[in-house]
Amino acid sequence: QVQLAESGGGLVQAGGSLRLSCAASGRTFSGYTMGWFRQAPGQEREFVAAISWNGGRTYYADSVKGRFTISRDNAKNTVYLQMNSVKPDDTAVYYCAADLSPNLRVVQYWGQGTQVTVSS
Repeated sequence: QVQLAESGGGLVQAGGSLRLSCAASGRTFSGYTMGWFRQAPGQEREFVAAISWNGGRTYYADSVKGRFTISRDNAKNTVYLQMNSVKPDDTAVYYCAADLSPNLRVVQYWGQGTQVTVSS
């Protein structure tokens, strides 16, 4: 089992920045592909970003490419999502995900989520 705990969510103005963190505990963190997903009210959960086990590969949804950056620190068992130039459309609950499948669509472990609200 892997336990994931997100932090760093909150209220931010459009154009501002926010950094989300996800601390993992339990089984070996460094071997997993990690990711972030988000879910806005009334919408399905969607992929945001992912990072390979050693940080060598990163993947982004088109909607956040160039604005968000995913990174990880395996020594700290933590994955981050740096969010820059945020927009009201980025408002959602953001979920940390661990052990993603190669196609990034199947997730074994989820965090409880952290709310991000972007005001216009």
